[in-house]
Amino acid sequence: MAEKSLFALLLRSPWWISFAVVGLVVLAAGALLPREYFVVGALAGFPIFVVGCIAAWRQLRAPSPAKVAEMLDAVQSMPWRSFADTLEAAWTREGCTVERLPAGGAADLALAKGGQTTLVSARRWKAATHGVEPLRELHAAMQARGAPAGVYVATQGQLSDNARIFARDHGIAVLQAEALAQMLLNAR
Repeated sequence: MAEKSLFALLLRSPWWISFAVVGLVVLAAGALLPREYFVVGALAGFPIFVVGCIAAWRQLRAPSPAKVAEMLDAVQSMPWRSFADTLEAAWTREGCTVERLPAGGAADLALAKGGQTTLVSARRWKAATHGVEPLRELHAAMQARGAPAGVYVATQGQLSDNARIFARDHGIAVLQAEALAQMLLNAR
């Protein structure tokens, strides 16, 4: 799904916005269409209603902002070994086989699920700024190992624009602050 499509936008928005859009579609169908076509026009809002239900389900199951902040504080105070153990446990609960890679490399973990390997770089999780260089190193490790995907973990700071573009263009997902905390909380 395209990131800027209506459905993607509604999935990221509060659930009630989708239902408000459905209400507007129904009102517009009643005001603009002849009476015999009203039902057909109103049914045009059904896909948006389904998206609203999915958004409501996701938001109902999502951890509260207070729990996310608490998890981020806990993660940011962890030493490297505890953080790596926590990541390993979370991905194991999601059904991945996790392999610790030797220290000193660009990748720290290798995830295997469904015959696909994903390399994870989490060593710079506390850096204030994240440039493109660690992502280039991760991409080189992905190519050397034949991994089609990678994950770069960053709990603090921001990625530079060049780093964000590089990650997008080379199949590297960036797991930052809130998304990381939600993953760890959902894995409990």
